[in-house]
Amino acid sequence: MKPLETQLDEAAKWDYAVALPVKANPMNKNTVKGSQFEEPMFEFSGACSGCGETPYAKLITQLYGDRMMVANATGCSSIWGASAPSMPYCKNQKGHGPAWANSLFEDNAEFGLGMYLGVKQMRDRLAMDIASVMNLDISEQLAKCSAITFECTDAEMEGLSISPELAAAFREWLANKEVGEGTRERADKIIALLEAEKGNEVVLNEIYKNKDFLVKRSQWIFGGDGWAYDIGYGGLDHVLATGEDVNVFVFDTEVYSNTGGQSSKATPTAAIAKFAASGKKTKKKDLGMMAMSYGYVYVAQISMGADKNQTLKAIAEAEAYPGPSLIIAYAPCINHGIKAGMGMTQNEMKKAVDCGYWAMYRFNPTLKEEGKNPFTLDSKEPTASFREYLMGEVRYASLAAQFPDAAEALFEKTEKDAMERLEKYKKLASGDC
Repeated sequence: MKPLETQLDEAAKWDYAVALPVKANPMNKNTVKGSQFEEPMFEFSGACSGCGETPYAKLITQLYGDRMMVANATGCSSIWGASAPSMPYCKNQKGHGPAWANSLFEDNAEFGLGMYLGVKQMRDRLAMDIASVMNLDISEQLAKCSAITFECTDAEMEGLSISPELAAAFREWLANKEVGEGTRERADKIIALLEAEKGNEVVLNEIYKNKDFLVKRSQWIFGGDGWAYDIGYGGLDHVLATGEDVNVFVFDTEVYSNTGGQSSKATPTAAIAKFAASGKKTKKKDLGMMAMSYGYVYVAQISMGADKNQTLKAIAEAEAYPGPSLIIAYAPCINHGIKAGMGMTQNEMKKAVDCGYWAMYRFNPTLKEEGKNPFTLDSKEPTASFREYLMGEVRYASLAAQFPDAAEALFEKTEKDAMERLEKYKKLASGDC
């Protein structure tokens, strides 16, 4: 860092750069290359150098940032996400960006569900207003949370008190109310037509007043493993069980990172952490399998450094899934004591998958409806040394130095635990379970 007064001449260059118009993405944003042509709405966070969590947050804002809402559990994600007096979440040139709020450690899932239900109520009321203008009765379909379907003849369309263009835009919006793809374009079309037509018409003015709710929100619930596996698990389980369309993203550092490195239920056997100073004796909780037991929750485990395509595919599938989703993302942390350095965290993610320490998979309930196996194991057969991976991190290597008599048995146990998990996933992928 340099003294502020020596850098003031650079301000004009910065002002010029941020004022440049944003070009349209020439590629499909749901591809690895295409996603990086999208404007990130997450920048200059206060995270540790090499943090394994922030790349995931940045990517999600590139895909859905202009319409996303985030309920954030207290922890690292609230520190790098909202350290006073600045905040890394930002808006685009149209003024759209993530709406972010922090909750307590123990109730963040419920907080996020409340955000979603509040918006859902507003959008349902908006749909009723639009339907009334179209002389349609959709109350039963809204009550059943089913897709809005209706028949409207050309003659009926011509008999409405609004222009055919606005009627067509309303009809398209109703038919795609819960579809995220293209929601901004559909909303912008209606807003432009309303501005020209609303006049003194009461219902049209009410629709225009609530125009912000024309866009389908992408509801996310962010938090670490201390929240998701431990303190907030009861609430998380409740929210997933509701079947509502929320996306839960767990930054799994396998330890309470923000509070000093305490052991959590995500901490694997043999790892040294606070409250497990001689190595944790019990295995890591399988949060994904517990969520899969419902059958209607989309679940994925990802590791960006190991497979960017799988990471992107899981996030896109989870967001598009019309129900609850849970993504568990491996996130190397400064508490791990990575011997290669924090500049190599993406490579550390790859090493974890290559040796079988971390598995990547997707459980998509929509495949079951198509008569297919909903579980896809994206990890390949382990090819690297499990022990070598452990010894590359101080949280494991220090166990051998401090407790050599106990270390070998714990190392063998943590490898056995990981291989048992992997075998269980293989059986699911083959359809044997």
